[in-house]
Amino acid sequence: MEAVVSSIAEGIVGRLGSEAVREIALLWGVNEELIGLEETISTIKAVLADAEKKQIHNDQVKTWLSRLEDVVCEVDDLVDGISTEALRRQVMTSNTHIAKQVCTFFSTSNQLVFRHKMSHKIESLKKKLAVIRDDRQFHLEEHHGEAQAVYNRAVRDTHSFVSKGEVVMGRDGDRMKILQLLLDTKSDHENVSVVNIVGQGGLGKTTLARLVFNDEKIEKHFDLKMWVCVSDADFDVRLLVQKIIKSISNNEKVENCEMELLQKSLRKKISGKRYLLVLDDLWNDNRELWLKLKDLLLNGIDGSRIIVTTRSMVVARITKTTLEPYLLGNLDDDESWSLFKKMAFTEGQEPNNSNIIQIGKEIVKKCKGIPLAIRTIGRMLYSKDRETEWLSFHKTEFSKISQDDSDILPTLKLSYDCLTSNLKHCFSYCSLFPKDHYINVENLIKLWMAQGFIKASDANQSLEDMGREYFMELYWRSFFQEVEEDEFGNIDYCKMHDLMHDLALKVAGAKCAMLPSDKKDIDRRARHLSFDFPLKSSQQIPISLSQTANRIRTVLLPSQQREGYALRESLQLCDATFSNFKLLRSLDLHDSGLTTLSNSIGKLRHLRYLDLSGTKIKALPNSITKLQNLQTLKLSRLGEFKEFPRDMKKLISLRHLEFLGVRDLRHMPSGLGQLTNLQTLSYFVLSKGTNLRHGCGDHVAELKELMPLNSLRNLCITNLRHGKTDGKAANLKAKQYLQSLELDWSSSNDRKDLEGAMESTSTDEYEMTLESFEPVPNLKKLVLEGYGGVRLSSWVFSLKQLVSFSLSNCIKCQTLPPLDQFPSLKELSLSNMPLVEYISDDFFTPSNVASLMPSLEVLNLADLSNLKGWWRDTVTDGTSESTTMPSSSMFLYLPRLSGSRIEGCPKVKFLPFSPSIAHLTLESSTWMPFHRTMMSIRTEETSLSSSSSSTPSSTQLIASSFSHLVSTLKYLWLCNIDDDLHSLPNWFKSLTSLRGLSFDGCSKLKHLSPIIQHLVSLRELYIIRCNELDMSNAEVISWKACKSLVSLSFISLPRLETPPEGLQYFTTLQELLFFDCKNLKAIPEWFSNLTSLTNIDLKECPNLTSLPEGIRSITSLQTLRIWGCPILLRRCKREKGEDWPKIAHIPGLDFGPLDDSESSSVSGSSKWKIFNNFRVPQLCNK
Repeated sequence: MEAVVSSIAEGIVGRLGSEAVREIALLWGVNEELIGLEETISTIKAVLADAEKKQIHNDQVKTWLSRLEDVVCEVDDLVDGISTEALRRQVMTSNTHIAKQVCTFFSTSNQLVFRHKMSHKIESLKKKLAVIRDDRQFHLEEHHGEAQAVYNRAVRDTHSFVSKGEVVMGRDGDRMKILQLLLDTKSDHENVSVVNIVGQGGLGKTTLARLVFNDEKIEKHFDLKMWVCVSDADFDVRLLVQKIIKSISNNEKVENCEMELLQKSLRKKISGKRYLLVLDDLWNDNRELWLKLKDLLLNGIDGSRIIVTTRSMVVARITKTTLEPYLLGNLDDDESWSLFKKMAFTEGQEPNNSNIIQIGKEIVKKCKGIPLAIRTIGRMLYSKDRETEWLSFHKTEFSKISQDDSDILPTLKLSYDCLTSNLKHCFSYCSLFPKDHYINVENLIKLWMAQGFIKASDANQSLEDMGREYFMELYWRSFFQEVEEDEFGNIDYCKMHDLMHDLALKVAGAKCAMLPSDKKDIDRRARHLSFDFPLKSSQQIPISLSQTANRIRTVLLPSQQREGYALRESLQLCDATFSNFKLLRSLDLHDSGLTTLSNSIGKLRHLRYLDLSGTKIKALPNSITKLQNLQTLKLSRLGEFKEFPRDMKKLISLRHLEFLGVRDLRHMPSGLGQLTNLQTLSYFVLSKGTNLRHGCGDHVAELKELMPLNSLRNLCITNLRHGKTDGKAANLKAKQYLQSLELDWSSSNDRKDLEGAMESTSTDEYEMTLESFEPVPNLKKLVLEGYGGVRLSSWVFSLKQLVSFSLSNCIKCQTLPPLDQFPSLKELSLSNMPLVEYISDDFFTPSNVASLMPSLEVLNLADLSNLKGWWRDTVTDGTSESTTMPSSSMFLYLPRLSGSRIEGCPKVKFLPFSPSIAHLTLESSTWMPFHRTMMSIRTEETSLSSSSSSTPSSTQLIASSFSHLVSTLKYLWLCNIDDDLHSLPNWFKSLTSLRGLSFDGCSKLKHLSPIIQHLVSLRELYIIRCNELDMSNAEVISWKACKSLVSLSFISLPRLETPPEGLQYFTTLQELLFFDCKNLKAIPEWFSNLTSLTNIDLKECPNLTSLPEGIRSITSLQTLRIWGCPILLRRCKREKGEDWPKIAHIPGLDFGPLDDSESSSVSGSSKWKIFNNFRVPQLCNK
């Protein structure tokens, strides 16, 4: 553990010099004492930079700093208390109703008592500091002024370092060898073999496993893939089984299941499948525990594999089967130097200075070929340009690492040692999160803020923006990895590498404690605490916690599960927490099951972060408004929460008020406009009758209270239907930081309610209201819901930086803004806009194709009943539109579109389909746009191939991307398509990458063959409510080529009397469903050919009379469900039915009621519920 004191001392000095603290000090008569304390802290602060540097190699200095840190934290608590009183006075004096309380509080008698107490505290702390200061038996250099922050030293664009190729450099050979071990089944002696990847930390075992796991060959070879991070926690077989099941089916709730149910579920899910399971970072060396887990994993078919990544050869020997462990070696010298160059030098090019190159090679040699160490140190050296800097680093820091030291932490710690004091605090704080935990970055920044780790460099920079810079600095220095981005391109989730987590634990020492479920004792030095298990009862909290409560500043529940638990003694827990943890700054109780928040919450005067999300709290006590330091209040997913406390305006430090998913909120509290630091406000709910001029009670906020809130980043204003509203009162144009704006007029999605609301308000009023809400032009997201105007405001056209645009239930809107005005737009959603005929009101010309919407990735169109196309085609006579086939250039102008859903658009003729599209859903719409796209491009592709010209036309070049388009399409859902779709067109043959295909409600579809044979990658096929489909005469050859199919569903097919004969060739088929096939009479004997079947569902097939004899031989079968098949159910009656001997070997039998009346009573939407045990796509509304 290393003390980091300088940033705390700096914060103390800054606050002691503030005007607010000085004013309180004068009122209390302790000004001289505080000046003396400030001088003492300043004197010590001058040597802290040198002390923190020397403690790395000097235990005396380390001990001295540790003692000093304890006292400095006491001083920080004292100063924070004074600052809190200054905030309290600010609140009190701003309210004339409690002015008398202020006078009473600062009366002469109170001042004398308080001055005596405060003077005693200050003098006591000064004596402690003086003793530690004078006890210094070593020389420390003084440094006056602020140390330059690390993030200001990085002068180059470090974004060039991020590349998959860089991260896995030198591992191509390893990847190929692991692939061979996984794919070669000739030498298998067991159905499940283990491939161990063994090596020390930082070599890239997990990275290599990820590369292999996502390899295209692996994707095709294995039926099922699962990834579980085991980490260095206890090898809990029950927990691991839960994780494996979750990896297969994320929505399955397994947390409270008994082991018997868990093992059955796991064995059923993997039975008959060739699976790949990765157990990442395994530490268990108990063979008995391993065998208990392995026994549950033996149901896979031959060729199944388990990859184990571990640092320990002992673990590898325990888990080893017939395959020898794969020892992952270090990078060789050339590979190491190549990686280092890319990390340390601009564009990976060696500098002209040969001395720097030589120093670099010596440093790389000491990294011993460990990729993580090379990457980390290379990035650290990237900002050093001069030879003297490299030489100093090599001699004074790096040379301290022993040549024989096999532990990488000293190497990684060099990167930590170079951080500023604030960044060191931020990094060590992350030790409170479990390994492999996805960290919410915005949340992390708020937690850093609550602890005072973030210091803004100037008054114009917010703490949040500075916190984002802190995070990015740590990220680029490899302290974080596996990042995920939000719609605006910001990193919103990340993980820490295990080695970095180990480093965080080491440098945090006893200050940060993560409690396992079996730990009873807590180090008295702990200041920050988290629970490394889901907290289900207050009895799980160690009694010893009360002994350290007066020092604790953080309590987190990072492992809490979203389902939540009803904490017993929840009220008592709160009272105890609030009474004892008086210095608490961050309190996380999310999903803890709390039903009531105690009034004693108001005792936590230092609290800055409070998370109550997902609890069962219905109301907040008004005492919460005593928390003048509170910066973040999280109340999301409080299902029954209806209103805020009336004195919310007293929370003058509040910056983030989050309550997503709280839809029953009646109104906003009055005085909200006084919270001028507010950046996050999930909703601003207008109450009925609330508008600019009239309130609806003394405690209801009016729209004008938004005017002073100019720091808002995201804003959603709801219930705009309530009366005339002038948006100018909100003053959105002054909110320069606003990124997202949602304006919602609707109270529900019910069509009648919408029409009724719009009939009572003129379109002019809607348009005037929208015009009045003009935001800043740099807005990135705009959502309009229930807008009743005919046209959009002109300011919408000026939003050049818009990334996401959504219009919903705007039933009178006729035209849209020109979309070529939004070059950055990534997501476009339009729904329930019946008057819109064209997305673009211009006429199509080839010249305006290339520049249109170059960034669009997601397109969703729903319930646009009169939509005809993207834009108008050529007009022949001034009134009628051409129906000639358009050129392919009209379709392929959305180069980045990857997913599209078209629903309820029956009149559409032409729509774009990008060459990069992977997911396409057409529902209750014509499929002709897609069909015409394919036909048109297919025609021009043929023209291109037969053209004698050496220089193809631009149109032909666009057509040549047809093959790319069909190669990227992986999922196609056709639902309620009433076009003349009698059989599959020829271009279907080109969909060779299609993995999922669904025909639902395609009432005119009659044939699938012979096209189906060309879909060689197809894994899932759903045929639903296709009333004319006749598969009795399907050509057998059409089905033989479907060698990848694993799931097949026949649902509501009245003409299906017997399964198509070609079905017998689906040897890879694992799941088969017949549902609501009224005329299905028999299942043929060739059914025994389906040797991979694991699940059969037979439901609502009343004329099915028997099961084939061959079902006995399907040994892979794990589950047979029979519902609504009365004749068959009687034959399958346990021990007595004629067909019972055929199915007695199946472990999972699920039979419905025998009574005809019971089974036939299942009808309408309710009968679709029987799918809850079978994987099918979301069904269309009938």
